[in-house]
Amino acid sequence: MVRTSAGWNRARRMSGAAGVVCGLFLAAVAMGSDSGGAVQPVFAGKLPNVPGKSLTAVVVRYAPGGKSQAHRHAGSVFAYVLSGRIRSENSATGPARVYSTGESFFEPSGSEHLVSENASTTEPASLLAVFVADDGAQLTTFAK
Repeated sequence: MVRTSAGWNRARRMSGAAGVVCGLFLAAVAMGSDSGGAVQPVFAGKLPNVPGKSLTAVVVRYAPGGKSQAHRHAGSVFAYVLSGRIRSENSATGPARVYSTGESFFEPSGSEHLVSENASTTEPASLLAVFVADDGAQLTTFAK
Protein backbone atom coordinates (compact mmCIF):
# COMPACT_ATOMS: atom_id res chain seq x y z
CA MET A 1 0.00 0.00 0.00
CA VAL A 2 1.29 3.46 -0.88
CA ARG A 3 0.49 6.10 1.70
CA THR A 4 0.38 9.78 0.70
CA SER A 5 1.65 12.64 2.86
CA ALA A 6 -1.96 13.45 3.73
CA GLY A 7 -2.49 9.80 4.71
CA TRP A 8 0.53 9.85 7.03
CA ASN A 9 -0.65 13.10 8.63
CA ARG A 10 -4.10 11.61 9.22
CA ALA A 11 -2.54 8.46 10.73
CA ARG A 12 -0.41 10.61 13.06
CA ARG A 13 -3.47 12.59 14.21
CA MET A 14 -5.38 9.37 14.88
CA SER A 15 -2.46 7.93 16.83
CA GLY A 16 -2.25 11.10 18.89
CA ALA A 17 -5.95 10.95 19.74
CA ALA A 18 -5.68 7.28 20.64
CA GLY A 19 -2.73 8.09 22.88
CA VAL A 20 -4.78 10.61 24.85
CA VAL A 21 -7.76 8.30 25.36
CA CYS A 22 -5.54 5.33 26.27
CA GLY A 23 -3.37 7.15 28.80
CA LEU A 24 -5.42 6.06 31.78
CA PHE A 25 -5.45 2.45 30.60
CA LEU A 26 -1.67 2.53 30.35
CA ALA A 27 -1.44 3.86 33.90
CA ALA A 28 -3.57 0.98 35.20
CA VAL A 29 -1.49 -1.64 33.42
CA ALA A 30 1.67 -0.16 34.89
CA MET A 31 0.20 0.20 38.40
CA GLY A 32 -1.14 -3.35 38.41
CA SER A 33 2.29 -4.99 38.46
CA ASP A 34 5.92 -4.13 39.07
CA SER A 35 6.65 -5.61 35.64
CA GLY A 36 3.97 -3.35 34.15
CA GLY A 37 2.85 -3.21 30.55
CA ALA A 38 2.51 -0.89 27.61
CA VAL A 39 -0.33 0.42 25.48
CA GLN A 40 0.35 1.31 21.84
CA PRO A 41 -2.34 3.31 20.01
CA VAL A 42 -3.07 1.81 16.60
CA PHE A 43 -6.12 3.67 15.30
CA ALA A 44 -8.74 6.20 16.40
CA GLY A 45 -11.50 7.62 14.27
CA LYS A 46 -15.16 8.55 14.16
CA LEU A 47 -17.55 6.03 12.62
CA PRO A 48 -19.22 7.94 9.77
CA ASN A 49 -22.09 5.46 9.52
CA VAL A 50 -22.79 5.62 13.29
CA PRO A 51 -23.08 9.32 14.25
CA GLY A 52 -21.70 10.09 17.71
CA LYS A 53 -19.56 6.93 17.93
CA SER A 54 -15.82 6.36 17.53
CA LEU A 55 -13.64 3.31 17.06
CA THR A 56 -10.29 3.15 18.90
CA ALA A 57 -7.79 0.29 18.65
CA VAL A 58 -4.78 -0.27 20.91
CA VAL A 59 -2.23 -3.03 21.40
CA VAL A 60 -1.78 -3.88 25.08
CA ARG A 61 1.48 -5.62 25.97
CA TYR A 62 1.85 -7.36 29.33
CA ALA A 63 5.26 -8.28 30.69
CA PRO A 64 5.52 -11.69 32.37
CA GLY A 65 3.20 -11.55 35.39
CA GLY A 66 1.85 -8.13 34.30
CA LYS A 67 -1.74 -7.14 35.03
CA SER A 68 -4.12 -4.21 35.28
CA GLN A 69 -6.51 -3.35 38.08
CA ALA A 70 -10.29 -3.84 37.80
CA HIS A 71 -11.90 -1.30 35.47
CA ARG A 72 -14.85 -0.45 33.21
CA HIS A 73 -14.80 0.72 29.62
CA ALA A 74 -17.03 3.22 27.86
CA GLY A 75 -18.90 1.40 25.10
CA SER A 76 -18.05 -2.12 23.99
CA VAL A 77 -14.66 -3.79 23.61
CA PHE A 78 -13.53 -6.63 21.34
CA ALA A 79 -10.17 -8.15 22.33
CA TYR A 80 -7.98 -10.45 20.21
CA VAL A 81 -4.93 -12.17 21.73
CA LEU A 82 -1.91 -11.48 19.52
CA SER A 83 0.68 -13.42 21.53
CA GLY A 84 0.97 -15.43 24.71
CA ARG A 85 -1.93 -16.14 27.03
CA ILE A 86 -4.24 -13.60 28.68
CA ARG A 87 -6.40 -14.34 31.75
CA SER A 88 -9.60 -12.29 31.66
CA GLU A 89 -12.78 -12.11 33.71
CA ASN A 90 -15.72 -9.84 32.93
CA SER A 91 -18.79 -9.31 35.12
CA ALA A 92 -21.13 -9.98 32.18
CA THR A 93 -19.44 -12.98 30.57
CA GLY A 94 -18.68 -15.41 33.38
CA PRO A 95 -15.70 -16.66 35.39
CA ALA A 96 -12.03 -16.03 34.63
CA ARG A 97 -10.72 -17.79 31.55
CA VAL A 98 -7.34 -17.99 29.84
CA TYR A 99 -7.31 -16.96 26.17
CA SER A 100 -4.44 -18.08 23.95
CA THR A 101 -2.98 -16.56 20.79
CA GLY A 102 -5.69 -16.31 18.12
CA GLU A 103 -8.61 -16.36 20.55
CA SER A 104 -10.88 -13.41 21.27
CA PHE A 105 -13.37 -12.15 23.80
CA PHE A 106 -15.99 -9.40 24.09
CA GLU A 107 -16.73 -6.94 26.89
CA PRO A 108 -20.25 -5.52 26.69
CA SER A 109 -20.91 -1.87 27.50
CA GLY A 110 -21.42 -1.26 31.22
CA SER A 111 -19.66 -4.43 32.37
CA GLU A 112 -16.69 -4.53 34.74
CA HIS A 113 -13.37 -6.06 33.67
CA LEU A 114 -12.46 -7.81 36.94
CA VAL A 115 -9.28 -9.62 35.83
CA SER A 116 -6.93 -8.66 33.00
CA GLU A 117 -3.47 -10.19 33.21
CA ASN A 118 -0.73 -12.16 31.56
CA ALA A 119 -1.36 -15.81 32.43
CA SER A 120 2.40 -16.49 32.34
CA THR A 121 5.08 -15.39 34.78
CA THR A 122 7.84 -16.19 32.26
CA GLU A 123 6.58 -15.10 28.80
CA PRO A 124 5.15 -11.76 27.58
CA ALA A 125 1.62 -11.51 26.16
CA SER A 126 -0.25 -8.99 24.02
CA LEU A 127 -3.75 -8.28 22.78
CA LEU A 128 -5.48 -5.96 20.35
CA ALA A 129 -8.36 -4.10 22.05
CA VAL A 130 -10.95 -2.44 19.81
CA PHE A 131 -13.32 0.03 21.51
CA VAL A 132 -16.60 1.36 20.08
CA ALA A 133 -17.76 4.21 22.30
CA ASP A 134 -19.30 7.68 22.29
CA ASP A 135 -17.15 10.36 20.65
CA GLY A 136 -14.78 11.86 23.23
CA ALA A 137 -15.61 9.30 25.93
CA GLN A 138 -13.08 8.39 28.60
CA LEU A 139 -12.45 4.82 27.50
CA THR A 140 -11.32 3.38 30.83
CA THR A 141 -12.45 4.06 34.40
CA PHE A 142 -10.74 2.21 37.23
CA ALA A 143 -12.36 0.65 40.29
CA LYS A 144 -11.77 2.51 43.51
